[in-house]
Amino acid sequence: MHYWTPEGRQVLDAVAGLWCVNAGHGRKEISDAVSKQIATMEYAPPFQMGHPTAFKLANEVASWLPRDMGHVFFTNSGSESVDTALKIALAYHRARGEASRTRFIGRERGYHGVGFGGISVGGMVNNRKWFGSMLPGVDHLPHTHDLAKNAYTRGMPEHGANLADELERIVALHDASNIAAVIVEPVAGSTGVLIPPKGYLERLRSICTKHGILLIFDEVITGFGRLGAPFGTGFFGVQPDMITMAKGLTTVPCRWGPSRRATRSTTLSCRARKGPSNCSTATRIRRIRWPARRASRRRRSTARKTAHARQRHGAVLGRWRALAEGLAARDRPAQPRLIGAVELDPIPASRDCAATTRSCARSSRDCWCA
Repeated sequence: MHYWTPEGRQVLDAVAGLWCVNAGHGRKEISDAVSKQIATMEYAPPFQMGHPTAFKLANEVASWLPRDMGHVFFTNSGSESVDTALKIALAYHRARGEASRTRFIGRERGYHGVGFGGISVGGMVNNRKWFGSMLPGVDHLPHTHDLAKNAYTRGMPEHGANLADELERIVALHDASNIAAVIVEPVAGSTGVLIPPKGYLERLRSICTKHGILLIFDEVITGFGRLGAPFGTGFFGVQPDMITMAKGLTTVPCRWGPSRRATRSTTLSCRARKGPSNCSTATRIRRIRWPARRASRRRRSTARKTAHARQRHGAVLGRWRALAEGLAARDRPAQPRLIGAVELDPIPASRDCAATTRSCARSSRDCWCA
């Protein structure tokens, strides 16, 4: 639950890294499970293939969500999950003969990762201003942070459900036949933990259903127990058409980001990620520090492993160097070679190159030294 700064100050990791270490740090059962799986099979190609563990995990994830959300698409991160969900929305409408539905609607102050699709539907200014026009055909709903009416509110604000009606205005502007999907976070996380007003999500669901627009919940942060329920869809009682998730799914040892959807086709893939994750905090943090005795043992063990690794590395390099020298000696030409129009006579390898060069310089012929 804690980090330690280089100065020895203890820092409570209250947001679980970047909302991703839901089970806490240093969980032996998690590292053991990851190690066991890597020892069994660390990767299997996802194209035209599958393996039992992926389907087992997909079924486990499915058991935590509404019953008719029957398919899982595994990705490598939350950002990729969002971009994948947007692509699935486009493909879904095209398969149904509504290929004109290409527009997306996000929300101001929303965060949906760092892919071009996620930044485009996201609404955080500093994430958007550097990258030009990004994806075309994207509109944004107003955010729900209304201090004038909801300051000091505990729980879900009383005012703000009417902000969902802005979706009707956007539909009237572009026509529903051109809008593919609306994507929102049930609880906006990166922008300051903005809890939705009472009735807001229900209103969005109603408008999307009315106009045949897909509703996507980005639950990369709210998923896997963040709200005290497995997912925001269950906590708020509003069912979207797709859910994106990541972070808490693996609590970081390897990064996954499945999209959960209610469509028909299924593709499963996962790439295990070796090494530490990208998660960090705002404090100057070098590493998670264990209690003093364990840290001392870990340092000694690491030093021994490093020394052994260097010895093995040096031995391997020596063998490769000897092999390379042997191959070079074997492949060295023994007969005269013709380079351009000049014939070069080989000099035996045992002769001194410097003496050979001096003798060549006094003669009328060109030489090369083996």
